[in-house]
Amino acid sequence: MSAERAGRRRERTLHHRTGPVGIGAALESVLQDLGIKKTLAQYDVLSSWPDVVGVKIARVTVAQRMEQGILYVGVTGASWRAELTMRRMEIMKKLNAHAGRPLVKDIRFR
Repeated sequence: MSAERAGRRRERTLHHRTGPVGIGAALESVLQDLGIKKTLAQYDVLSSWPDVVGVKIARVTVAQRMEQGILYVGVTGASWRAELTMRRMEIMKKLNAHAGRPLVKDIRFR
């Protein structure tokens, strides 16, 4: 589909509704049309890692990437890897609560 046709389709979608559209709804529609909504949400999970897990854990870990709902996290040592593996479900719940939806289906500590 050409960019021009995509733009017209998006324009029809936004103008098809009655009355003005709020900026939040318009942005949501554009992100969905561009197919980057999920990618941005996954990036938010990565960038919010230190805030969600706290300073102590953030010092010894790095959220590296997300693939198909799996978050890959680098860990500095085996003892931390074991500790975080036991706390995996707790951390996933916090990340998904922060995201507002269940984006993280599993965490792999490496």
